[in-house]
Amino acid sequence: MTRREPQEPPEHTLRRLTGTRLLGGTTSAAGETRPARPVPPILPATARRPAGIAVACCAVVVAVLGSLAAHRSQGNAVDRPVDSWIRQHLASHQNLLSDIAYLGGGQMAAVLTAVLVLACLAARRVNGAVLALVSVVLAAGLTEYVLKPLVHETIGGSLTYPSGHMASLSAIFGAAGVLMLDPPRWRPRPGVRLLLTIGLVAVGCIVAVALVGLNYHYFTDTIAGVAWGACVVLTTAFLLDGAGVRRWLGTARLPWRRVS
Repeated sequence: MTRREPQEPPEHTLRRLTGTRLLGGTTSAAGETRPARPVPPILPATARRPAGIAVACCAVVVAVLGSLAAHRSQGNAVDRPVDSWIRQHLASHQNLLSDIAYLGGGQMAAVLTAVLVLACLAARRVNGAVLALVSVVLAAGLTEYVLKPLVHETIGGSLTYPSGHMASLSAIFGAAGVLMLDPPRWRPRPGVRLLLTIGLVAVGCIVAVALVGLNYHYFTDTIAGVAWGACVVLTTAFLLDGAGVRRWLGTARLPWRRVS
């Protein structure tokens, strides 16, 4: 009987034993380097055109409302009837309004963003984690340091346009909604996605009403904040879906990420 020649272990076994991979690709048994697979796109092909239209519409909303709010110290013709009605009917619920407005504040926004980022990393969606983090930081930063000084609308000396609370909350909720469009592993059923969307919209509306009732913002400030947050999220998603960025993110290795 002839003795069988020893066989080399398969490539995937070698990688499992060593736990090493070259940046930008995988190493085969022959020492060849294969390019890493790009991460899946965030926006599915069917959603790209509607997303582009949404970005343009949101930008127009922010620009038009900003022109109406520029250098004002009181609400415009759109704001006044809505603001007066809300403040008149909710004047006796200031403590409740403060608790609700806290949902859009900086501390809660940071917590919600961290939760979303960690959830994306646990699901091995590196681009989703980047989308959530970058969108919220950009939406809040550009609101406070660019748009508010540029428009210079005030309430009691404080800059108000657009609402930073609503911009941050819209960025968080918008990122979560975009990531549910085409998840690579688990896609919520249409009914579940509809309920989640309704829930997020309801929370956003309640926070907006609280901000107006507390006299922190005018009505159009909150609308512009929502539009600005959505615009930033979708623009960031388009940028992250670029071929070069997807290849680069495909090289990211998480400590617990299984080599495939």
